Amino acid sequence: MKFSEMPYKRPDGEKLMGKTQELADRLAQAKNAGEVIEIIKEYDKLSGEFSTQLNIAYIRNTIDTRDEFYDAEKTYFDEFMPEYQEKEQIFMKALFDCPFRAELEKTISPVVFKNIELQLKGFDPKIIPLMQKENKLCSEYVKLNATATVEMDGKTLPLTKLGPYKQSDDRETRRLAYQKEGEFFDAHREEYDRLYDELVKVRDEQARQLGFENFVPLGYIRQMRNCYDWNAVGNFRDQVVDVIVPICDKIKEAQKKRIGVDDFKIYDDPYLFPDGNPKPHGTPDELLAAAKKMYNAMSPETGEFINAMFDMDTFDLLAKEGKAPGGYCTSIDGYKIPFIFSNFNGTAADVDVLTHEAGHAFAFYVASRHIPFGMMRDPSLDACETHSMSMEFLTSDYHKLFFAEDTDKYELSHAEDAITFIPYGCMVDHFQQIVYTHPEYTPEQRNEVWAELEKRYLPYVDNDDLPMYGRGARWQRQHHIYEMPFYYIEYCMAGTLALQFFSLWLSNKKEAWDKYLSFVMQGGTKTFIELAHDSGLYSPTDDGAISHIMENIAAWLFEKENK
Repeated sequence: MKFSEMPYKRPDGEKLMGKTQELADRLAQAKNAGEVIEIIKEYDKLSGEFSTQLNIAYIRNTIDTRDEFYDAEKTYFDEFMPEYQEKEQIFMKALFDCPFRAELEKTISPVVFKNIELQLKGFDPKIIPLMQKENKLCSEYVKLNATATVEMDGKTLPLTKLGPYKQSDDRETRRLAYQKEGEFFDAHREEYDRLYDELVKVRDEQARQLGFENFVPLGYIRQMRNCYDWNAVGNFRDQVVDVIVPICDKIKEAQKKRIGVDDFKIYDDPYLFPDGNPKPHGTPDELLAAAKKMYNAMSPETGEFINAMFDMDTFDLLAKEGKAPGGYCTSIDGYKIPFIFSNFNGTAADVDVLTHEAGHAFAFYVASRHIPFGMMRDPSLDACETHSMSMEFLTSDYHKLFFAEDTDKYELSHAEDAITFIPYGCMVDHFQQIVYTHPEYTPEQRNEVWAELEKRYLPYVDNDDLPMYGRGARWQRQHHIYEMPFYYIEYCMAGTLALQFFSLWLSNKKEAWDKYLSFVMQGGTKTFIELAHDSGLYSPTDDGAISHIMENIAAWLFEKENK
């Protein structure tokens, strides 16, 4: 069945919560582990049916935020989800308290029980009204971004279509694209400031009602970080500053020489080569056809996966008016199929997103068929991002299908981007830790924090006093900061594993793929650190890990840059 043909019906919330409560009651009265397993199977079926309708509505809402029907469904789910979470918690607590846990852990990973413990710590029915308010504010932010347009080149364009102008061969065009973007944020400054201020305060209030000093520990719980805390993340960020930031300085020096500028500005940052950045060759349909060819050639597993996605047409890739910005992969559980959403804009980022989101999609496709219980399928988000970011590198043999004679330029720029992203991602995380430790900060104080962090993590950046950028408000264009607090360091942690898979791929392609496939096949049965170590990789939380990880990659990169 094609995605467009999938029926949607709003779930009966009362019936769903009643059935969930009934399963929790039965679980509490279960006589043996076998009976518990059968109840878990019923719960899986029930929650899978619900998530199928939830995600169909979510996808259709983001494809066109102006659609009144799915906008109303989004509003319904914003209100309903915190109430449903209360019933889910009752079920999970009954499972957590089950007297047959030791026997169950032979069938269900101990990690599942670690995760349930985190869920129980991060929720109480008394914070439901605050969670509903948080959801409403996030929806306001999405709508504001979806309506964001600028006048450029005689056209009215959504912000998502500024990418080609930001990479233009003409420096003034690049500057103008950044200026236009910044002017939109400045014109809507009060709305962005108000939304974030209210989000910080409503999250802080939830944390305090749950007994936490501030939102930081609750944010970590919501991210299901089951094997490291903010102290370990701080250690990782320090390693990044010591090891990766100096490498990034060298990368930017090489870029300055390539493009022939001495006064390197922020609008020069995306312009990588004097004869133009590598761009994918072909229409969006041709890029999709190349992706199908690539995944069929890579392995039997990836071939089966991509063919299923094409059969069910679970893609929406073109940028258009009213569409939510960004890119994502989600799952339609009832059909055991992933969905990839993007905003193609004619730049190399189109291929980045395609391979990145396909990494998520492949992992879901594999887990849904090889791991018996839903609660065991999804690993922590850092492991999920390892699936996607590693896929970007492990497809290297096939990049020529997208870039033809520009392939060498793409591979250099992609590796440079993967490395220079890590300090930026750490800065986003550090910013959020400071903001949620100081919820009383004004919008101006938050901008001052960001500006100071830029000096630490991005010392080569000169914002040239551009609108929005020049006042330290660049963070407002990063939707994760509003919608998914603390979901960003995962990209950095995962990036260090992706670079290790790539380093192995450079010397032994088969071993790299086999280890990656094994990593993916384990789903959520192990923690991120366990998955890394079991794959023979450093965890970024290991002392001195970043120096070891970057040694071979930096040597490879500088050799490529000097050719």
